[in-house]
Parts: sequence; structure tokens; C-alpha cells
Amino acid sequence: MAKENLKTITENRKARHEYFIIESMETGIELVGTEVKSIRQGGVNLKDSWCSIDNGEIFIKGMHISPYEKGNIFNRDPMRVRKLLMHKKEINRLFGKIKQDGLTLIPLSLYFKGSCIKVQLGLCKGKKLYDKRADAAKKDAKRQIERAIKNNY
Repeated sequence: MAKENLKTITENRKARHEYFIIESMETGIELVGTEVKSIRQGGVNLKDSWCSIDNGEIFIKGMHISPYEKGNIFNRDPMRVRKLLMHKKEINRLFGKIKQDGLTLIPLSLYFKGSCIKVQLGLCKGKKLYDKRADAAKKDAKRQIERAIKNNY
């Protein structure tokens, strides 16, 4: 078995705070050459991005890829809608879960798998305010325990 070369480009930390992640999956993304070069330089932001299913195809919206500085006329709109690459059967399964259960598709991270750029897509359910407070309280308690252990040794 060959070891897969994974290198994280960016993560959507806000998504992990705002949503419960029920399921995650890997998808490909359709990009042009200057976008790939810009991503290699780290010029991508997933903060306010989401996915939608239109006419049996899945698209990522709100993802910002900065224009490549040496791209001149070949640069595309930084906020353009980009197509994600998944099998039709998987898209139909996700579409059913979104419509039936009221879930959302959120891109969680962008990474290199070998030389290909992949998107980790999450099937998510929104958190309520009290859920966010409970998570913050757990993190705070954990931090206090670690601090007490560190100070005693």
C-alpha cells in the first residue's frame, strides 16, 4: 500500500463552532490553472462558504480564491461558483438528507492529496446558542485542568 501524501491548505474553523458535523466526505473540485497557483500560495478562504445542489450537480459558493498576481487576463472572479466532483449516486443521497432532515453542506477543509486538490465536505446540523456555550464550558474546564496539572509539576 502506498502512503497518501496529504497536506492541509486551509480549514473552516468557524464551521466546527457553528455546526454539529454528522458526516464528512471527500470531493474533488473543478478549478482553472491560475486558481490552483493561487491556492498553492495560500490565497484561499473558506470562512463563509457553503454548498448547494442544483440540477443534480453540487456547487461550492462563497469560497474566495485570491487572484494570482501573475495571472493577468487568465484570472477569474475570486467569488465565482465552483463545481464539486462527486458520483451522481452520492449527490442524490445527500440531496435526500438535506431535504428530509434539514441539514446543510459545509466545506470543512481544503487539502492536497498527491497533486490533486480535494475538499472535505461536511453534512452538518446547526448548533443552538446553548450548544455553543456548553462546548465553550467544556474547553474552559479542560484548559483549567491542564493548567493545574502543569503548575503542580
